[in-house]
Amino acid sequence: MTRREKLDEIFKDLDENKKSLINPLLDNIAFLEQRMEELKKLPFIQIHPKDPTKQRPTTASKLYKECSQSYMNAIRTVYSMINGHEVDEDPVERFMKERGYDN
Repeated sequence: MTRREKLDEIFKDLDENKKSLINPLLDNIAFLEQRMEELKKLPFIQIHPKDPTKQRPTTASKLYKECSQSYMNAIRTVYSMINGHEVDEDPVERFMKERGYDN
């Protein structure tokens, strides 16, 4: 099952009007998740070869930050759409736990 299919399953009981509003966001969420996983495989800092105390962020780290911010905005928007909607398990909380972001 693809991530998009999993997201559709999470929101299957949502009102059709709300579902039509969040469908583009679900596409973006699935895309951003995939993109962030690809970016995580790249180095996030570049170390100067002669002076290891000199470091700078790579383009991958900057892109990851931008994707992460867009992703969290999309998650917040989608989550607000289901506010008050009965869900057996909080999909955002489960997602965060799956990726190790729980405290």
